[in-house]
Amino acid sequence: MVSIDLGAPAGGSRRRPDDLAAEEPLEIRVRKQPLAVTMRTPGHDIDLAMGFLLSEGLITAAEDVTTAQLCAGTDTPNTYNVVDVVLGAHVPPPVTDLSRNFYTTSSCGVCGKASIDAVRTRSRFDVAADPLRVPAATLAELPGRLRAAQRTFDKTGGLHAAALFTATGELLVSREDVGRHNAVDKVLGWALREGRLPLVGHVLMVSGRASFELTQKAWMAGLPMLAAVSAPSTLAVELADEAGMTLVGFLRGTTMNVYAGVERVTV
Repeated sequence: MVSIDLGAPAGGSRRRPDDLAAEEPLEIRVRKQPLAVTMRTPGHDIDLAMGFLLSEGLITAAEDVTTAQLCAGTDTPNTYNVVDVVLGAHVPPPVTDLSRNFYTTSSCGVCGKASIDAVRTRSRFDVAADPLRVPAATLAELPGRLRAAQRTFDKTGGLHAAALFTATGELLVSREDVGRHNAVDKVLGWALREGRLPLVGHVLMVSGRASFELTQKAWMAGLPMLAAVSAPSTLAVELADEAGMTLVGFLRGTTMNVYAGVERVTV
């Protein structure tokens, strides 16, 4: 890599190595049939697949999955960029028409959906009834704790992060990925495999903006609160309000904006 600094003497350019965030495709198969391909940062791929299936409403508990394993793909050499999931006999098979088989980039979690109605999957968890209360002072500490857990970001500067916190601000798990939706799926997949669903009394913190699909994923896992360091979208706010979730944006330093469910944030 050539680094250029116009403010430096002697031309301001030099060659040096650089660390880059890895990005590779992951194919998710259900009962040997391809369901989706997502561009992701390798690592925690089983959690990613489990979280994706949870977000899509195909599974609701770890017991719905008989096996989930990384498989060798068709690449030479094999990159093991395939996760094959076998669902329990009691789980209905996924819809097989092509409108439900989609490719997702690292920047969009719902690009291939046939319509907005297909995205708006209903959660089986009643997050509106969650009695969670979190002091604003505790929320203000979460971005720093998430940032401290972003080890790969320190090297590359190119990854999103998501983390699960308790109501007292205890970090339970954090994940990084080139895709913000993948980072969330990895967190939710971990929670599902750990038997923690629904995530009553927990907070999901993300390093970027609060988009519709991240709010949707949080709802599907039974999370009562989603907090982000950046802005929410209009659809994210509408969905959070509809679901009875608390949505916090621009969580930076000592300030934050609460866009839905303000009663859960105490001052």
